[in-house]
Amino acid sequence: MEVILLEKIERLGSLGDVVRVRPGYARNYLIPAGKAKYATEANLVEVQAHREELERKALETLSAAEQRKAKLDGFKVTVMVETNQEGKLFGSVGAGEIARGVTEAGGGLERHEVRLPDGPLRSLGEHPVEVYLHSGVEATVHVTVESSGVIETPVELEEEEAEAAPDKDEVQAAPEEAPAAEEPAS
Repeated sequence: MEVILLEKIERLGSLGDVVRVRPGYARNYLIPAGKAKYATEANLVEVQAHREELERKALETLSAAEQRKAKLDGFKVTVMVETNQEGKLFGSVGAGEIARGVTEAGGGLERHEVRLPDGPLRSLGEHPVEVYLHSGVEATVHVTVESSGVIETPVELEEEEAEAAPDKDEVQAAPEEAPAAEEPAS
């Protein structure tokens, strides 16, 4: 299926290009999101007539993305996570937690803009994270993962309970009670 792009899309084309895409990609994403139109003669004429306006809008979004890049590039944020006594994380730090941390620190970031090619962060320390703001505009945010507190695992709790329980040798058997005397039947 051929569509006309209404904005620059990474790895696909730029404004006004007629590209061939899968029908589902066009129907379910590009056209409903306003990123493309069906490649018909009428739409080609319309896009050419409004090309200047579309280029102006594209330039505005690009300049806004460049301003956000200037604000976010080198931004440092700390994410607190729970760990065990050995310093291993319970779970991981994903794009949602990173975006929430940057937003709370005043950076303003959406979850879908965070790129984690190696998957979520699973270790303590500082990690550089790529942030995709616009086609061709990327920034690097430094995320520090720190421990908010040590939580004992169920295995550690069982070991502590076992240490606290008295040994069998130390436990003295309670004296057995003598059987009650039977009453004579009358």
